[in-house]
Amino acid sequence: MKIISYNVNGIRAAINKGFIDWLQQANPDVICLQEIKANEDQIPTEEITKAGYPYQYYFSAQKKGYSGVAILSKTKPKHVEYGSGIEHMDFEGRILRADFDDVSVMSLYLPSGTNIDRLDHKFMFMDDFQNYIDQLKVTFPYLVICGDYNICHEAIDIHDPIRNKTVSGFLPEERAWLDKFMKSGFIDSFRHFNKEPHNYSWWSYRAGARGNNKGWRIDYCLVNESMQNRLTRALILPEAKHSDHCPVLVEID
Repeated sequence: MKIISYNVNGIRAAINKGFIDWLQQANPDVICLQEIKANEDQIPTEEITKAGYPYQYYFSAQKKGYSGVAILSKTKPKHVEYGSGIEHMDFEGRILRADFDDVSVMSLYLPSGTNIDRLDHKFMFMDDFQNYIDQLKVTFPYLVICGDYNICHEAIDIHDPIRNKTVSGFLPEERAWLDKFMKSGFIDSFRHFNKEPHNYSWWSYRAGARGNNKGWRIDYCLVNESMQNRLTRALILPEAKHSDHCPVLVEID
């Protein structure tokens, strides 16, 4: 099973940049999208169906043109769960899960902490998300949580750890939370296979950051530890340029 996660920073903008052609070439079984910034009736679903993804699930934010997640799949899931049931986590359309025969795939868009109010909201989300997943994985032990976590885990995951140590996304408290979350039973699939530096999934649009590879690795496919022996490959795909993020991939037997 090939699973891709991609923060598209607006699905309609990404489609205008060739996203659907790229999707056909990348050919994942399932793709998790974040920051779709659209409602389903604004998305060319028929074109996506023709590209090989007839099963499309969208969980949009209540605020139009903001946030939102999606899962596109070649095969029909047994069940799709929209949101977590926790209101402050769900009104911005940040969690969507599709359950297949022997794996559950979640698309997650964790809030960013752009100002003090949003940082407080982010920490509240993080705490409640940890509790939610702790309960969920009892029922769904084969869980893959793909998405934009808006946090770099280690210094190796950011181009300038010294200057960014007081910036949200690399704050010690955020990194400690992500470290604890991973240690609660998840594998960072990319780092499972690749220990090299200079591998990023997001770049600022400013100052030629992407061309100079001054990036952050904030997009992850975290896989439940019970599936470690099923991991076959994990990659970052920086050649895909429909967004300020790039896709991340994991393959599971």
